[in-house]
Amino acid sequence: MTKEEYPLLGLHCAGCAARAEQVLRELEGVHEASVNLATASAQVHYDEKLTSEQTLAQAIARAGYQLVVEQRYQDDEALDTLREQELKTLRNNAILTLAVGFLLMALMWVEHSWRIAHIEFVLTTLTLVISGRGFYSRAWRQLFDGGMGMDTLVSLSTLVAYGYSVALLFTSQDEIPHLYFEAAVMIIAFVLLGKYLEGRAKGNTTEAIRRLAGLQPKQVLRRNLAGKAEEISVYDLILGDCIVVRAGERIAVDGLVAEGESYVDESMLTGEAIPQLRSMGSEVFAGSINQNGSLVVRTTALHRDTLLGRIIERVRMAQGSKAPIQRIVDRVAALFVPIILALSLLTFGIWTLFGGQGALEQGLVSAITVLIIACPCALGLATPTAIMVGIGRAAEEGILIKDAESLEIARSIDTVVFDKTGTLSEGKPRLLDLYIVDKSCSHEELARRLGNIERRSEHPIARAILEGLGEVEPIMLSQWENIPGRGLRAELLGSRHLVGNAALLAEEGISLSAEVLSLSQGYQEKLSASPLYFAWDGQLRAILAIADQEKAGIRELVRTLKDRGIELHLLSGDSQSIVSQWGERLGIEYALGNVRPNDKADYIQRLVQSGRRVAMLGDGINDSSALAEATLSVAMGTGSDIAIESAQATITSGDVRLLPRLLELSRLTIRTIHQNLFWAFVYNLLAIPLAAGAFAPCTGWTLTPMLASLMMALSSISVVLNSLRFKRQ
Repeated sequence: MTKEEYPLLGLHCAGCAARAEQVLRELEGVHEASVNLATASAQVHYDEKLTSEQTLAQAIARAGYQLVVEQRYQDDEALDTLREQELKTLRNNAILTLAVGFLLMALMWVEHSWRIAHIEFVLTTLTLVISGRGFYSRAWRQLFDGGMGMDTLVSLSTLVAYGYSVALLFTSQDEIPHLYFEAAVMIIAFVLLGKYLEGRAKGNTTEAIRRLAGLQPKQVLRRNLAGKAEEISVYDLILGDCIVVRAGERIAVDGLVAEGESYVDESMLTGEAIPQLRSMGSEVFAGSINQNGSLVVRTTALHRDTLLGRIIERVRMAQGSKAPIQRIVDRVAALFVPIILALSLLTFGIWTLFGGQGALEQGLVSAITVLIIACPCALGLATPTAIMVGIGRAAEEGILIKDAESLEIARSIDTVVFDKTGTLSEGKPRLLDLYIVDKSCSHEELARRLGNIERRSEHPIARAILEGLGEVEPIMLSQWENIPGRGLRAELLGSRHLVGNAALLAEEGISLSAEVLSLSQGYQEKLSASPLYFAWDGQLRAILAIADQEKAGIRELVRTLKDRGIELHLLSGDSQSIVSQWGERLGIEYALGNVRPNDKADYIQRLVQSGRRVAMLGDGINDSSALAEATLSVAMGTGSDIAIESAQATITSGDVRLLPRLLELSRLTIRTIHQNLFWAFVYNLLAIPLAAGAFAPCTGWTLTPMLASLMMALSSISVVLNSLRFKRQ
């Protein structure tokens, strides 16, 4: 058995998704299939011995859609182009059809003549051929494939209205008949508009995968048997190969360092801003950046099996899951078309049998009216219009929402999991304090010596110290040495200077007093800061507190979420002691440190499986798999592009205080969607009996197809207006 996700093109409504899913499930060898309209993808769990990708694609093609099974991972750019072309065609056809529809309505008021009627016939024919052919071709294929969808209802209503009008136009001889060309055109126009709005709301869901995959170099330098480096494709590597990674290059595979020593920036994978020292025997990961010297890495995992590859796969599968709100529309779509067709035929039969004089004509008109008035325009517009308004409102407030899924589930969130670095913290080290131990040394003199030593280093901590010290007078250094994992050693002004941790000072025979140790412990406990020491001539001169600071307003956010009854968790790759201190200081009860990317994802998964509705906030690639596992994933706009693209929502400013507003906008948006769907259903429940002439025997009330088309248009407009009303809330 294998489980794969495939892009699925040509989906425009819930009926399309339900039909495509049904086609896949009915194939021999398919264990499970799920079609996601929001991501335009299909997840299929099938037996390769009983079916194949080509069989899946052929079955979908017969239903009128396109399942992309070739180069689905490598050719994301081509898929994006296809989807953009599809949206562009929808937009152009919607504009054209709306323009023709309004023109036809205007012509009705200008002059009621045979010449105008024939002009309406030509315009309608051309419009239906150009803009409606997609509906007709899909409905035709679905009919022969044994299914019906919204395309069937759209096709029948427009073709019956068009055919009836054509028959009247070319059979009437004396009085000019009342024609219904504009009804057929406006039905197509509103459905196309709904499809276009929905397509724009879904967004580009392949961007996250493409950017994640882009972290792995496509070409690597492999050391051959002769010991020389040769450039080959990363896909030609085998386990055990040794690759050469030069300074500034990304590591292409997971492996162990076989030769060399260097600082490696793993911030995209671990979320930590400070590069880590990697030497012989150390583990390194695909996507991380070698900062300094050259490394030789022996491969231990390739492609999908790397840490990065597993993150990509988790994001891919999670993004392909179906949005909950679509299941409601799918169930309605499955029943809607057969019921309306049956009601239309029933209406025609009852009028023909019991309608008396002119019953045949009245039965035909009533049957057409039922088809037209029940056209699912309002149903098709209910979700995308509310989503578009909700997304636009959120964007104005600095929250980017990717699709409908986050809008539906955010309102029920009862658990929030925070990443620390870049989410609750600023994401970069800062010099918080410079305590002068030797009171005979002035701050200016100390800053001048320290600044000139740190200026030679590219380490993030050195940059933090320089930013904290500001401009210093330059001094010539006679010697400068970087001691990996410990600090810096330098000769200047005739003295030997040391900047580093306690281990470096111990090597040089400099002991730390009880007062200094107490102060250092205070930095760790109160500021979650790492202490560094500055000494020269064998004497300690100063202590530096380096730490990543919490963002403004974090404590207010924690209180707000707690007041709403939301349970809070904190996960980080930092040490457990630092993470515990952060949790205690902020009031977050559950705080876990030393967490790797897959550990984060597993932690989230366990919470979800226990029944919690979990929102995950993160900012790095290391958060991508955890974001994918969460019920709601929220990324910081100031963080990694990958986390942003893989998340369902992004706070562009990085201000996590906007999280409560995101939850509120979700509640308002889903409430609007439910109102729209309710109105769409109630409209049909009230309008269909009227269209069928159920009240005619008692009250004489009947509807013409023209009035029915107007009511259909008004129902769609009412849905849009209700969505626009949400903008003021």
